Amino acid sequence: MNNKQHGDTLKENTSGFGNGLRKRIYTIMFESDTPAGKFFDEALIVSIMLSVIVVMLDSVSAVNTSHGNLLHSLEWMFTILFTIEYFLRLFSIGRPFRYATSFYGIVDLLAIIPTYISLFLPGSQYLIVIRVLRLLRIFRILKLVKYLSEADMLIKAFRASQQKIIIFLFAVVNLVIILGSAMYVIEGAEHGFTSIPLSIYWAVITLTTVGYGDIVPHTPVGQGLAMCIMIIGYGIIAVPTGIVTAEIAYASKEKQTSRVCPECSAEGHDANAEFCKICGAEL
Repeated sequence: MNNKQHGDTLKENTSGFGNGLRKRIYTIMFESDTPAGKFFDEALIVSIMLSVIVVMLDSVSAVNTSHGNLLHSLEWMFTILFTIEYFLRLFSIGRPFRYATSFYGIVDLLAIIPTYISLFLPGSQYLIVIRVLRLLRIFRILKLVKYLSEADMLIKAFRASQQKIIIFLFAVVNLVIILGSAMYVIEGAEHGFTSIPLSIYWAVITLTTVGYGDIVPHTPVGQGLAMCIMIIGYGIIAVPTGIVTAEIAYASKEKQTSRVCPECSAEGHDANAEFCKICGAEL
């Protein structure tokens, strides 16, 4: 074998090793149906929750005073882990720029950037700014959304029932306007209902069964109307719940898998799909 043939063979082996490594990393990070992918997802969820707990504890002055160095070290450990995870995702996906500009890609980036930015803002005059930047780390908890297998189904149900919910809310708005105006006429300013907008505010908190108690009717007619509004409130609570539940039951009949497209990272493909519904790549 001459040098050229040896070089070509070495290049092919290296290319095959690189493609195999990318595919292996992709399977672990994006395919939650596999044992390795499931383990990775569970470990990542635990890491995300622990990192959020660290950020929360760091905001408690007493804990920060006694364990500040430990929390700081843990914060950097999680930041480095999430940074490695972010670049491995970019490395394993076919279209890294598309993933980087997707919702989950942006969230992954927001999870690590604030810690690095804090390195370039030293000095006591910037402590408040650093604190604000550190609050952005709470975006890590949004990374948990991708592991809720029913999230897509719930979104579909809300979209399908959107028009019905809008009509329902329109009816509720009209109802509180009428009831609030009626209470303004019945009670009047001497009992605290000084204007129709304020009376509508009372009708809203009464219809939703919140009942702050800052404004209450005093006349028998007003109290009777308040009782009717409360009963109506209990009755209408079940309406949007029934609408969304019906759509969820319908959406659950559509069989989908958690497979992720190796090119554009799109999810929610049908069980029998062979190609991505977004970019057309083979699944």
